[in-house]
Amino acid sequence: MKIKISWPVGIVVAIVAFMVFILSFVYKATFVSEYDHHLVSEEYYKDELHYQEEIDKLNKGVALKQNVAIEKTAEGLVINFPTEFKPEAITGTVFFKRLSNEKIDFNFPIQLKTHQLFIKDEKLVDGRWDVKIEWFVNNDEYLFKEKLMY
Repeated sequence: MKIKISWPVGIVVAIVAFMVFILSFVYKATFVSEYDHHLVSEEYYKDELHYQEEIDKLNKGVALKQNVAIEKTAEGLVINFPTEFKPEAITGTVFFKRLSNEKIDFNFPIQLKTHQLFIKDEKLVDGRWDVKIEWFVNNDEYLFKEKLMY
């Protein structure tokens, strides 16, 4: 027994199949946590208002004789702070952000005895990190940002 499908029925079947295909993607993007889509920052609009202040702090750091520098070593990362300031006078926070996995983000306060801050290798997973260093000296605020492949 042969089943003969007329062309109008074939078109309807094709349209329904296409709709099911598209709706399956909509379902995955909306409800499946594996395809979770979110902003880089939970407070995106609030952060946007302070963006000019951030640019000013970045420019202050660039205007120094020596800005903050990050150096990769076999044991980890070394963050070098400007030698024109006393290390004890430098305070602030270092943020390490991983866009692919926020669970491994970490930050810590800056407490220096020398002009270098060392981060051990076991704290860092291979891949791309966004490093943000907010630091203060003599009531002046500075900012350093770098995208780092570790």
